[in-house]
Amino acid sequence: MKKGIHAENAPEPVGPYSQALQADKFLFVSGQVAIDPKEGRIVANGIREQTVRVMENIEAILEAAGYNLSDVVQSNVYLSSMALFSEFNNEYAKYFDAVFLPARQGE
Repeated sequence: MKKGIHAENAPEPVGPYSQALQADKFLFVSGQVAIDPKEGRIVANGIREQTVRVMENIEAILEAAGYNLSDVVQSNVYLSSMALFSEFNNEYAKYFDAVFLPARQGE
């Protein structure tokens, strides 16, 4: 059984896809960029602010499906430059229990 998930507090998809798709007990969240759902535009203040915005968008989608960040087991991260990694990583880590950080892939 599949179910599309829509969160009011996350940005609308910019293409023909769902914010998330639930399949049985699994939830697959679509990729997020730093779009402020209230303003409908990208937050361009810097990588820290962009990371916060993306994580808040993901939290809203998870919540709409009855999940939270402690349920995340894997994430994919794409940065425009590895020079941003340290600042991104410091902010990203604040959203997860240090013992149970999700497995992560990145480019």
